[in-house]
Amino acid sequence: MGVKERKALEKQQRRNQILDAARTLLFSSGVDSISISKIAKQAELGVGTIYFYYKNKAQIFVALQKEGVALLYSTILQISKKMIDHEGKLTRIAKAYYSFSEEQKNYFDIINYFLSSPIIFFESNLKNQIDMSGHKLLLIIQDIVADGVHQGFFNEEDPEKFSIMFWGTLHGLIQFKKFERTIFENESHELLYDYSVKKHVHSLK
Repeated sequence: MGVKERKALEKQQRRNQILDAARTLLFSSGVDSISISKIAKQAELGVGTIYFYYKNKAQIFVALQKEGVALLYSTILQISKKMIDHEGKLTRIAKAYYSFSEEQKNYFDIINYFLSSPIIFFESNLKNQIDMSGHKLLLIIQDIVADGVHQGFFNEEDPEKFSIMFWGTLHGLIQFKKFERTIFENESHELLYDYSVKKHVHSLK
């Protein structure tokens, strides 16, 4: 390995070290608790070293968000390739998102943190990166619906708009889980979620 390659590897290892520290803090304390100084302490690095690799905390959040989206995308992509009908794919994808919100709660929280806030935290190029990483999830839904229309199983004039509505509904319904012990104390949140998914999928026929 040459000097150039070794330096590149060392830089990548240092980036990974920083992200490992940020991920540990995220999983243990939540997104609101993360700061550059805490990341530096967790990584056993100087604050200046963190700033050498990442301009600000936002860039670290983007990197972590991409990790979370990549995990979710991998799961959903596998479902989309299964030899099952189009309704089954949409239903399983909805289930997978619900499971992701519980089993990968820390990743879900950081995705949700910026989706739900009315404030734009990132400069335009970082926001574009986040938006495009999420857009590929919508494209899977869109392709499933479009293929269902093409094969005569669905009756939907705009698969793109449906994919946005469908994903928006899933995400919004998951937020209602916080009302499980109050407004919905006599309802199962998961059953309510499943009911809504069934209604949306049925509307395609």
